[in-house]
Amino acid sequence: MSKVLFINGSPNAQGCTYTALREVEKSLNKNGVETEVFQIGRDPVHGCTGCGGCGRNGKCVFDDGVNRLIERLDEFDGLVIGSPVYYASPNGALLAFLDRLFFAAGKRFAGKPGAAVVSCRRGGATAAFDVLNKYFSISNMPIVTSQYWNQIHGNTPEEALQDAEGLQTMRTLGENMAWLIKCIQAGRAAGVPEPVYEKKQSTNFIR
Repeated sequence: MSKVLFINGSPNAQGCTYTALREVEKSLNKNGVETEVFQIGRDPVHGCTGCGGCGRNGKCVFDDGVNRLIERLDEFDGLVIGSPVYYASPNGALLAFLDRLFFAAGKRFAGKPGAAVVSCRRGGATAAFDVLNKYFSISNMPIVTSQYWNQIHGNTPEEALQDAEGLQTMRTLGENMAWLIKCIQAGRAAGVPEPVYEKKQSTNFIR
């Protein structure tokens, strides 16, 4: 059975972000796709120091939840990242986590559908949404869309549950992700070859 990883970047395990993710989960489960939530939590998360240790060792030099997740990436067929909006951006702890995760294991996300979900009281949702999508677009991941930007509004889970359009957007996102995962699996079963990438070239814009 297919399985999608949810990364909940909120320090509140069952807050508004969790409420949005659960709505995505409903559609995925309905379509036979399992889900698992990885909670960032409230512990401090070390930022990436650019030491290059992950390139030599295949894991981050800071041994925490990032490495525990790297060990399990092959179990998942898709990824949904959820975050509250702080100053029109995702939670700083989540960004530190994602920087290290994608720097150490970004190549292993290639071909896996990804989606971002953000929750906010009022504004800044689309700016935060854009930041999270950058992780997918640099990692050869198909980005799953919905009928509107993947945002939900409310200051409490109870308020978020009153955002009928936001909840519907989450359910539609789950439908689209389940469909895309099934399409990818059907293509593999039919012998459709996966992309073959050229050797990466890096250009520094300095004369």
